[in-house]
Amino acid sequence: MAVYTDITEDDLTRFLAAYDVGSLTSYKGIAEGVENSNFLLHTTKGSYILTLYEKRVNADDLPFFLGLMHHLAERGLSCPLPLPRADGELLGTLSGRPAAVISFLEGMWLRKPEAQHCREVGRALAAMHKASEGFPLKRANALSVDGWRPLWQNSEARADEVQAGLREEIAADLAHLEEHWPKHLPEGVIHADLFPDNVFFLGDRLSGLIDFYFACNDFLAYDIAICLNSWCFEKDGSYNITKGMALLAGYESVRKLTAEEVVALPLLARGAALRFFLTRLYDWLTTPPGALVVKKDPLEYLTKLRFHRAVASSAEYGLRREGASA
Repeated sequence: MAVYTDITEDDLTRFLAAYDVGSLTSYKGIAEGVENSNFLLHTTKGSYILTLYEKRVNADDLPFFLGLMHHLAERGLSCPLPLPRADGELLGTLSGRPAAVISFLEGMWLRKPEAQHCREVGRALAAMHKASEGFPLKRANALSVDGWRPLWQNSEARADEVQAGLREEIAADLAHLEEHWPKHLPEGVIHADLFPDNVFFLGDRLSGLIDFYFACNDFLAYDIAICLNSWCFEKDGSYNITKGMALLAGYESVRKLTAEEVVALPLLARGAALRFFLTRLYDWLTTPPGALVVKKDPLEYLTKLRFHRAVASSAEYGLRREGASA
C-alpha cells in the first residue's frame, strides 16, 4: 500500500486553495507504488493525483523530478504534469511532507505485455531521451556501477541465506562489471525505472509514462538495458527475443544506437540486472515482517543476470542491424 502519511479533508481543502483545480469533491488513497503517498483527487474541474514525498525521497531531488516532467510535457511527451501553485511554485507542504498536485493520466499498466506493446515502449523511451535534451538540471545516478558495491556490502554477509553460493557468485559479477563498465557512451536524462507498471496504455496505444522519481543522468543505452530486463523476460525466466526485437526496433525508429552502444549493450543489460538484484536482495533481507513495502524476489533478477553473462552480442537481444553481432 502506498499511503504512508494520512491527510484530513480540511487540511487537503486548505492545501488545494493554492491551486487552480476547483473545489474538492472526493479523494482516496492509491494502493500502488512504494516510495511516496499518493491520492486520487476529484474536484469540480477534473481529476488529479496528489503526491506526498516521503522520507525515502531526497527533498533536494524534487526540483529535478518535477522540473523534468514539466520539461518533457512541454515538448510533447505524454507524462504527468506538475501543476503550479498561485505563487508559481510546483511544491507545497501538506501533513509535514513536501507535496505536489499532478495532472491525471488516463490509462492502465499491462499485466501481460506483448511484442506490439514493447515496440511502443521502445519508441516512447527514445522520444523521452530526445525530449529531455536541453533540460538544465543534473542528477547523478546513485544506483549505477559506483553505487553497487556499497549496496552489496550491506547484504553480502547474508547472501547465502537466500541461495547457497550466492556470495561468491555475485562478488565475481560485481568485480567484472566494475572492471569493464563503459566510460564513453552517449549520455542524457534517463527514466531508470521504466517497468510495465510505469507505462500506461489505452487498449494497445501507449498513453503515457509515469513515476520519474528515479530519473537521473546516465548512459542512454543503460535505460534500454533496464527495459530489456523488465519487459522482455517471461515468468519462467526465459528471454523473449520477439519482444526484445520489437523494443529495440521501436527505439531505433526514433533514435539510432551508436556502434559503441551496440557493443556495450550486453554488459549494460548485465549491469542493470545486477542493480535490481542488489536492491531487491537488500530489501528482502532487511524489510521487517508486516512492513508496508512489498518485498520483491531477488532471485527473479538472479536468473536474468545469469542469462546476460552468456550473451556475446546485441543480436542475441534481437537487434537486427550491422554491428550487432560479435
